[in-house]
Amino acid sequence: MRSRNKLTLFGVVIVGLLGLAALFAPLIAPYDPASIDIESALLGPSSQHIFGTDYLGRDVFSRMVYGSRISLSIGFIAVGIAVCIGIVIGSIAGYYGGKTDTVLMRFVDIMLCFPSFFLILAVVAVLEPNITNIMIVIGITSWMGVARLIRAEILSLKEREFILAARAIGASDLRIIVFHLIPNAIAPVLVSAVLGVAAAVLVESALSFLGLGVQPPTPSWGNILMEGKASLGVCWWLMLFPGLAIFITVLGYNLLGEGLREHFSPHK
Repeated sequence: MRSRNKLTLFGVVIVGLLGLAALFAPLIAPYDPASIDIESALLGPSSQHIFGTDYLGRDVFSRMVYGSRISLSIGFIAVGIAVCIGIVIGSIAGYYGGKTDTVLMRFVDIMLCFPSFFLILAVVAVLEPNITNIMIVIGITSWMGVARLIRAEILSLKEREFILAARAIGASDLRIIVFHLIPNAIAPVLVSAVLGVAAAVLVESALSFLGLGVQPPTPSWGNILMEGKASLGVCWWLMLFPGLAIFITVLGYNLLGEGLREHFSPHK
C-alpha cells in the first residue's frame, strides 16, 4: 500500500509540474517559440539552448513549454466533451432502462466496434486539421467508456432508499438524475477522465506526428517530433526530448488515475 501511495504521489507531482509549466509558459520559456534564427539552426543542447535548436534555429525547450499548453488543453477539453456526452447517454440509459437502455447501449456497442484511432484519422482527414477540430473529434470518439461506467453506477443506485424517497416527494426525473444519481456515480468517471487525459495527449501527439494534428508553426509535442524525424541520425535531441515529455505526461496521468481508482475502490 505504501508503494502504491508513493507512485500516486509521484503522479501528482508530475501532473502538477506539467500544469505549472503550461500555466506559466511565458515566464518559463527563455525564447519566443516562433523566433527563427537560421545561424543557430540544429545546435545541440548547451547552456544557451538546454534542449538544442531545430532546423530553423528555434529553441526546442521554449517550443516544448508552449507545446505543453496545446497538448494539455486538447487533452482536458477533449476529455470534457467525452465526459459530458458519456454522462448524458449513460445516465439516461441507466435510469430509464428497458427499450431506451437497449437502443442507447447498442449504439455504444456500434461505436466501440470502430477502432477509435482510425475513426479519428478518417474524420480529421475530412475536416481541416486544427486545434478546435482535434478537440471535438477526440471528444466525440472517446465517450463510450464513460457512458458504460455511469450507466452501471446508476443501475445500482436508482433503487436505493434515497432515490425512492426523492420520487415519493415528487422530484422530477431530471432532478433525480442531476442532483441525486450523477453526484453519487461520479467517482469512477473521475478516474476515467484522468486516464482519458493521458490517452487524449497520446492521440493528439500521434495525429500531429502524422501531420493531421496541430499545424506548424503552432508548437505541440507531436509536431516537434514530426519535424525532428528527418534529422534523427544527426539531431537526436529533436526526437528525444518531445518523446520523453509525452512519455512522462502519460505516465503521470496514469499513475494519478490508478491512485484515484485505488482510493475510490470499495474493496481496498
